[in-house]
Amino acid sequence: QVQLVESGGGLVHPGGSLRLSCVASREIIGWLTMGWYRQTPGKTRELVATISRFDSTNYADSVKGRFTISRDNAKNTVYLQMNSLKPEDTAVYYCNAGGSITGHWGQGTQVTVSS
Repeated sequence: QVQLVESGGGLVHPGGSLRLSCVASREIIGWLTMGWYRQTPGKTRELVATISRFDSTNYADSVKGRFTISRDNAKNTVYLQMNSLKPEDTAVYYCNAGGSITGHWGQGTQVTVSS
């Protein structure tokens, strides 16, 4: 069983930055596609960014140029650097390992962008 633990969420003003971290309980970061998703009340969970085992990255159009996904295999950790945050980025952010259909999920961390 893989456990993913997210951290780094919080309240930030528009234009601010946050860095989310996701630590895995096993050495899977370097072997699986890792991703960040987000969800707001009443909406389906949506993809934010993914990084493959070959370091290929993919971003939602809404975050391109503002968010960066990266990983540290030695620390079993995936990061999401979020810059120029907007109120519409407010959501619960979830870490995923192995894809949205059959993969593993973290418990989520709340990000609130508000003045």
